[in-house]
Amino acid sequence: MKRTLLILTLLFSAALSAQDLEQPNPKKIGLVLSGGGAKGFAHIGVLKVIDSLGIKVDYIAGTSMGAIVGSLYASGYSGKQLDSIFNSVNFDNVINDIIPRSSRTLYERDNTEKYAIVLPFDRFKLKLPSSLSRGQNVFNLLSKLTLHVSEIHDFDKLPIPFFCVATNVETGNAVILDSGNLALSVTASGAFPTLFQPVEIDGALLIDGGVINNYPIEELRAKGIDIIIGVDVQDGLATRKDMTSAPDVLLQINNFRTIKDMIPKREKTDIYINPDIKGFTVIDFSQGRKIIESGAKAALDKLDELETLTKYGSGVISEKMDLRSKDSIRINSINIKGNDRYTKAYIMGKLKLKGNETVDYDLFDRGVNNLIATNNFNSFIYAFKRSKGEEGYDLEANLKESKISTFIKFGLHYDDVYKSAALLNLTKKRLLFKNDFASLDIILGDNVRYNFEYLIDKGFYWSIGIRSRYNQFQKSINAELFLDDSQIAGTGINKIDVKLRDQTNQFYIQTLFRKDFAISLGAEHKRLNVKSETITIADQTGDFVFENTDYFSVFGSLKLDTYDNPYYPSSGLYFSGYFHTYLLASGFNTNFTEFSIAKAEAGYAFSVSNRLSFNFKTSGGFKVGEDNTQSLNFALGGYGNKFINNFIPFLGYDYISLIGDSYVKGYVGMDYKLFQKHHLTLEANIANVDNNIFETGEWFTLPDYRGYALGYGIESFLGPIQVKYSYAPELKESTWYFNLGFWF
Repeated sequence: MKRTLLILTLLFSAALSAQDLEQPNPKKIGLVLSGGGAKGFAHIGVLKVIDSLGIKVDYIAGTSMGAIVGSLYASGYSGKQLDSIFNSVNFDNVINDIIPRSSRTLYERDNTEKYAIVLPFDRFKLKLPSSLSRGQNVFNLLSKLTLHVSEIHDFDKLPIPFFCVATNVETGNAVILDSGNLALSVTASGAFPTLFQPVEIDGALLIDGGVINNYPIEELRAKGIDIIIGVDVQDGLATRKDMTSAPDVLLQINNFRTIKDMIPKREKTDIYINPDIKGFTVIDFSQGRKIIESGAKAALDKLDELETLTKYGSGVISEKMDLRSKDSIRINSINIKGNDRYTKAYIMGKLKLKGNETVDYDLFDRGVNNLIATNNFNSFIYAFKRSKGEEGYDLEANLKESKISTFIKFGLHYDDVYKSAALLNLTKKRLLFKNDFASLDIILGDNVRYNFEYLIDKGFYWSIGIRSRYNQFQKSINAELFLDDSQIAGTGINKIDVKLRDQTNQFYIQTLFRKDFAISLGAEHKRLNVKSETITIADQTGDFVFENTDYFSVFGSLKLDTYDNPYYPSSGLYFSGYFHTYLLASGFNTNFTEFSIAKAEAGYAFSVSNRLSFNFKTSGGFKVGEDNTQSLNFALGGYGNKFINNFIPFLGYDYISLIGDSYVKGYVGMDYKLFQKHHLTLEANIANVDNNIFETGEWFTLPDYRGYALGYGIESFLGPIQVKYSYAPELKESTWYFNLGFWF
């Protein structure tokens, strides 16, 4: 019996020993991902190979772009899903904090879409912005992608444990971020100096971890990791041929330290993967596909070494579900901190949230954009926390209000009417109230002008505004705008060279209707002065005066504008309708009788591909009442935006060529994007213009006037640079249009 027990014991021990030989003690596998901007796309290619081999990663460490990719992989995304995500993101918009145009109110668009340079102005001193971008869009994107793990504050409890590195900008020390708000931590790790503003976490001001530690291998090893896979996408040293500018030299100097630091770190890496990315820069996000492929190729070059890891690792391979499928979110309560100057009602109005509702996530993003677009806040940091006892989340938000309330702005422009112009603007927020702003444009050049606007913004309530504008130009125009048929026949003059001066002052109230339509009601004073040297009268010296009248009117308007771009729209709707009733006139126009003018314009833009888009527009207008005030009739011709009075652009004809008290117009434009920010356009417009065309039925006949144009345009920081060649079949003549910069 004893012998039998001894034999069984020996056999059992042998079996255990054999099992140990077959299954060696598991070793922990770590993954370290370096920073490198767009070159960090190569990390995705490596992860796709790791996934295909079934390697179980136990811990991930990353810096900057390595932190962004690493955090998402640690959250449960597969390499293949990351490939899909990053190829669908417009990184130009994310990095530059481009806010969709639809997120700005109408007056915010008017007050921002004409300046090339905006500088803070504080205590009578110009300042440079602390960064080119707030980093808000980066945070928004990461918050959405990590929503499913938003309740995890200890990064060791993520599907794959994770940490990232940032730099304390005040002390120069490296900071390990392994707990807290995951999206905010990763945003801090990637806050490249001067490009993104620093991120505050627990009282520390943090910037890109790559400044101090771009490859945190020692910190990863300290987590008890046995085998480390390292992916290095940092720059190497450039040759003298590659250093052709001052930034190139500064980048080379910065790379001295990181390359020196990598020598011992490379030796400590068990499997070192160094993708060939010499032809790419840190901002080559448009080359993401090629960079990802270079990462996959570099990983496949290490295939033999990687295959040996399939038997190690105690981590789990995620189910790799599509974690982005959640397109709506239930928000129960909303807690906002940091708002001293602005009420919670104002903030909630911009966010378009009220709590206890399920909202589309895209609408939530749009609400955040609405808030940031006011420029009243430097950042809006938020987190979604699981609600206790009910389904959904509580929104915890922390605002950082902007201390700068004064800005100086600059712009340049040239067109065929106002000629060359330089724009200087002074904008002051919180001038009299917390939610008001005042803006003054001084336009210097061939035709001195000004624009002033003051608005007390009350959102969905009635806002109160004041506008004052002065315009002037000198140009040869159609005499029909100021002379009747008998005067033209008597003088034989068809065109006259005039000096036009227009000062318009408005007081108005405005509100929003169904969130998108802006309704305005107001009163207007207009002083119109028109003189000419073309016509002379015996016994009269000086210029001949056509107009020198003060007009008093009331008006109403309805406007909708969801175009994604005011100059090259590829999506959206547009509608504007105006009704003016002129009640009184004093001065030159002694024969004045009351009249009204109504006009409307509607447009629809859509894309048929990433490069090709179309824009259809129709417009019309008419006068009600006696036609004894011709100077405010409709005048079609030329190309441009922000025309005054009832001047309407019409391709193929010179400015202010087609005159009448009523008109209809149709327009279609085709825009082909040759490459980034370069546009080839083909346009056509038709119109009927005359007196009383809606009474005679002429508005519904074949068009009397046609015009076609072929154009080329470039979107620059000054605004669009456009040249157009147009042709009018009725005239059998061609006209060139040229403009530089935003219209103002």
